[in-house]
Amino acid sequence: MKYIVFILFTVMTNAAAQLMLKQGMMSMGPISFEGVNPLVRLLQIVFSPWVFLGLCTFVISMASHLYVLSKVELSFAYPFLSLAYVAVAIFAYFVFREDLNGWRIAGIACICVGTILIAQSGREHEDRTASIASDEIQTSEIVR
Repeated sequence: MKYIVFILFTVMTNAAAQLMLKQGMMSMGPISFEGVNPLVRLLQIVFSPWVFLGLCTFVISMASHLYVLSKVELSFAYPFLSLAYVAVAIFAYFVFREDLNGWRIAGIACICVGTILIAQSGREHEDRTASIASDEIQTSEIVR
């Protein structure tokens, strides 16, 4: 649980990146590749300010996630990324006035409950790991 701050940082930067990408695509209007070189159009999209900032934020999120993966089990860390769905849905409601109906709220609640259950399983694992490490230290002292 001591890496939860890094996990939540990963989640929030991932969600922020999604919001920036959405803002970037909204500011560009409908995308069409008619009458233009597709590579040129793709570069226009990638280097538009909001899209570029969103992609850079994804890189930061990925770097944070890699750090987390070096410290905790994948089966513990990865499910927390589902909280990005929650953050995106809530922020999209307030920022972009997107629909947040009963079905979406129920889905968000399920994600939150699932994440809490996974977090609890991580706490048990940490307690077991600490106990095993303590036993190994005590055993090595007896051997001396």
